[in-house]
Amino acid sequence: MRRTNAVTLLVAALLGGGAGFLLDHVLTASGRATFAPSLMLPVLLVLLGALVLALAWPVRRSVRDPDAPRVDPFRALRIAVLAKASSIVGAVVGAAALGLLLYGATRPVAPALGSVGTTIACAIAGALLVAAALLAEHLCTLPKDPDERDPDEPAAGAEPR
Repeated sequence: MRRTNAVTLLVAALLGGGAGFLLDHVLTASGRATFAPSLMLPVLLVLLGALVLALAWPVRRSVRDPDAPRVDPFRALRIAVLAKASSIVGAVVGAAALGLLLYGATRPVAPALGSVGTTIACAIAGALLVAAALLAEHLCTLPKDPDERDPDEPAAGAEPR
C-alpha cells in the first residue's frame, strides 16, 4: 500500500473548500440561513484522530520492540487504510469549514459569533485529524520481509560479478 499523497490531500481539500463555499452560496441564494456545523463535529474529528493513533501505536511497538507481541500484518494494513481514509476526511471537512468561513467573510453582514467559532473549531479539528492520521499511517509501516527484495538487488549470499 502506498502512503497518502500530498496531491490527494490537496485535491480533497480543494473539493471540500469548494463544496463548503457553494453550500453557503446556494443556501443564501434560496433565502435560507447559512450552514453552521454542530459543536459535536470537531469533537468527533479529534476523537477519531485519537482513536487512529491509539490503534496504530501497538503496530509501532511491535516493529520497534522485539519483546512486544507480533501484530498481524493484515491488522496493520487495516489500520493504515483507516488512517488514509481519516486523513482524506480531515482534509475535506477542514477545507469545507474554511470554505464556509470564506463565504461568510464575503458577505456584507457578519455571521453570528457562535457559528464562526464552531466553524473555526471544525477547520482546526480537520487539520488535527489529517496530522494524526498521517502520523498513524507512518506508525503502521512494517519492515520488509527478508525474502522480499527488489528485482535489481542480488540475492542474499550471491557473489557480485
